[in-house]
Amino acid sequence: MEYGFTTAAYVVASVLFILSLGGLSGQESAKRAIWYGIVGMALAVLATLFGPGAGNWWLSAIMIAIGGSVGWVVAKRVQMTEMPQLVAAMHSLVGLAAVFVGFNAQIELARVLRIKAEGAAHEFQGFAAVLAHKTPAEIAMLKIEVFLGIFIGAITFTGSVVAFGKLAGKVDGKPKKLPGGHMLNAGALLLSILFGVLYCAGVGSGVFWLLLIMLLAFFIGYHLIMGIGGADMPVVVSMLNSYSGWAAAAIGFTLGNDLLIVTGALVGSSGAILSYIMCKAMNRHFVSVILGGFGGETGPAAEIEGEQVAIDADGVAAALNDADSVVIVPGYGMAVAQAQSAVSELTRKLRAAGKEVRFAIHPVAGRLPGHMNVLLAEAKVPYDIVLEMDEINDDFPDTDVVIVIGSNDIVNPAAQEDPNSPIAGMPVLEVWKSKQVFVSKRGQGTGYSGIENPLFFKENTRMFYGDAKDSVNKLLPMLD
Repeated sequence: MEYGFTTAAYVVASVLFILSLGGLSGQESAKRAIWYGIVGMALAVLATLFGPGAGNWWLSAIMIAIGGSVGWVVAKRVQMTEMPQLVAAMHSLVGLAAVFVGFNAQIELARVLRIKAEGAAHEFQGFAAVLAHKTPAEIAMLKIEVFLGIFIGAITFTGSVVAFGKLAGKVDGKPKKLPGGHMLNAGALLLSILFGVLYCAGVGSGVFWLLLIMLLAFFIGYHLIMGIGGADMPVVVSMLNSYSGWAAAAIGFTLGNDLLIVTGALVGSSGAILSYIMCKAMNRHFVSVILGGFGGETGPAAEIEGEQVAIDADGVAAALNDADSVVIVPGYGMAVAQAQSAVSELTRKLRAAGKEVRFAIHPVAGRLPGHMNVLLAEAKVPYDIVLEMDEINDDFPDTDVVIVIGSNDIVNPAAQEDPNSPIAGMPVLEVWKSKQVFVSKRGQGTGYSGIENPLFFKENTRMFYGDAKDSVNKLLPMLD
């Protein structure tokens, strides 16, 4: 009876997770999709707690209460601007959990095999009972699963920690590699495979080999993500999401938990697909993402001529009042300044004056896929005027005014004009082709990737310096 209930609950939870993923593809269905995921996860936890082999309910309840409370407090404190690093932190916890589960499985397996070898009568409970009934072939497969879970989980853990540091500004966003570069990663990978073979073959202490594999994987995760430039971090976060899914799937096989296998496969495959889509949008090679090989060395960048010309709120307001068509390009600076509500009000006033206002969203705007879409939806900007890069790029030559708010790399013409630029070949929003461009920035610094932007020096560009929220609020009373 218990098995039937658990299986049925897992099937329903799997369907809810699939519906949740499908619903997240559209802004209007996203809220409903979130609830699908919440209900599915609650059902999965309950089915696991009361399923076959479960026990220690009081301890489980205490752990759930502690984890839930910590999650609630963190979620309440984290600003929308900090969501990318929060996601990276969550990925690191998934990876670390996979490592712990893998070591626990090995310790339990060693205990069961020792007791069975001694020939003493013993009644195994829980996971140990499952291990006690495994055949030698099944134990060999279990060891492969443990190896993969620890290896992928350890890479995910340190990679996500480094990604968190870069996104939070605690680690330099520029790509850095140790002498030897990719050869170090390749060497660590080969050693990990060698130690994995020795572990699966039963040579020596299993825990010893797993410790070495874990340390090597820690290094690979650290070195891979450190070698990736800041402009490419949205792809990295997506790829780490995929890694965390595969780590979860591996420990699902280890524990014999069908739902964990399905959920991990969903997360792993969807993260990989999203990474592939983003790589195409950025004109990057998918394999290079996995190997941490992009955002690296190039020749000397082209010299930029001219100067940045500043403009005040009166000048921007006058241009907006005269314009018929306006495109707003939001970036991470809008998120940092929490200017989305002010931008929404600016949009409302311009549209009320009969002007065409649209938003141009680059696939990697912000530091997380969909970052800008979430902020604009939160500020109640109509969905139908928020357009993707491919939908709006051809319209810039016919646009009167473009307002760039806190973006840098996604509007950088060097991607098309300078073959030595670190972002050379990356598709960008061609805002410089419009009649006038106003860039709202705090100062003259470069963007997250540290690349200078020739857009700021073009004749039709004016720099609207200051905090984005304050700058937009100054414009509102000046509009007709």
